[in-house]
Amino acid sequence: MSSAELEKQNLADCIRMLEHSDIIDYNGHASIRAGENRMFINIGSCQRSQLTADDICTADFDGNVIEGNGKPPLEFHLHAGIYKARPDVNAVVHAHPKWSTFLSMAGERYLPVFAQGSLVYPLEVLDSPNSINNPEMAKRLTDVLGGSPAALMKSHGAVAVGKNIVEAFVLINYLEENAYRQYMAMQIGKPYAFTQEEMDLCRAKLWNENLFNRTWSHFRAKLEQGR
Repeated sequence: MSSAELEKQNLADCIRMLEHSDIIDYNGHASIRAGENRMFINIGSCQRSQLTADDICTADFDGNVIEGNGKPPLEFHLHAGIYKARPDVNAVVHAHPKWSTFLSMAGERYLPVFAQGSLVYPLEVLDSPNSINNPEMAKRLTDVLGGSPAALMKSHGAVAVGKNIVEAFVLINYLEENAYRQYMAMQIGKPYAFTQEEMDLCRAKLWNENLFNRTWSHFRAKLEQGR
């Protein structure tokens, strides 16, 4: 398997794992930088729950298909905008997860209540529910994202980025698990938020490639078992 074929397979697995975890729904998309002004990205019309490497196209940052069996999603601008603004980013995930979106719907700030969830704190919010389907909206999102690993879009969804698809996948999982725990704690009382010192300790211990790969492998094993 060539490196490009491996990247496409990992991207397909990422999207299916996110769909199985209710983080990506019938829309959502993910991409991997594929050289200068190019990306691998799932085609917009694909079935996320049954996606294969054949559903990954190669597109330029203007949305033109270079190779593949379909067109990229309308929100390809989101990915292109981030790649242009962030040379450190090689993978992007955009999803519509429930729990973190509930927080943005209600105007509640994301709090670091879970060790792994603190890796994406502070989590800024794009103050618009509109789709990122043009360069202007992409610029608004990249301004909000800044140099951070993730951001929310009000009443819309979330985006996570990474140096590779494993990192982006793991971070959006951590983000959503933290949001779930925060939401549930809010039903009982006021959630405990980690202090800066506690978050620093978490980052030193948990921002770790081996741990990211272990998390990826956990979800991939469940996918292979059909769970």
